[in-house]
Amino acid sequence: MKKRIFFSLFALSLLTAGWATTGPGLQIGDTAPDFRLKNVDGKMVSLADFKGVKGYIVIFTCNHCPFSVAYEDRIIELQATYGPQGYPVIAINPNDPSVQPEDSFAAMTTRAREKRFNFPYLMDEGQKVFPQYGATRTPHVFLLDKDRVVRYIGAIDDNFSDAASVQEPFVANAIRALQKGETPDPALTKATGCTIKVRKG
Repeated sequence: MKKRIFFSLFALSLLTAGWATTGPGLQIGDTAPDFRLKNVDGKMVSLADFKGVKGYIVIFTCNHCPFSVAYEDRIIELQATYGPQGYPVIAINPNDPSVQPEDSFAAMTTRAREKRFNFPYLMDEGQKVFPQYGATRTPHVFLLDKDRVVRYIGAIDDNFSDAASVQEPFVANAIRALQKGETPDPALTKATGCTIKVRKG
């Protein structure tokens, strides 16, 4: 029953909002561009602000998407586990709020407070960052090393609907590989989620 409701909400989200159109974006081995975006606390945040890190977990996510909501606690856990190890989570909302009002900056601040987000939650105002990265879904992960080289792209894990049933924690495994000086395998998975909402015309 829960799964039927979940997929109904997902189908509705696709029918009521625009579809994203992006270029190819970043590939494994590319150097990711920095950005300067507004956090829910009103401060501007860039990757350069994080000193002495070993990498970055950049996650394009949002408020309204059922997939993003399902992953919120796992994103919080990623920050709690790997942030102190030098891999901070930086979450970015790529959606245009004129298309999806639930993803407005005000709604972001409310959601971050309600869920006690322990990571920056940034607004991609003008939708300039997500096309550079090539994000197409929410959530969509780009794991970077300390030099901002892309080492993993894709899903957080292999089971969005049930955290207890996850068999492959892709992001966690990729970080562990980097910590050992190894190449993440897989380095690329398919992101599962809602399409990024852009204004038509």
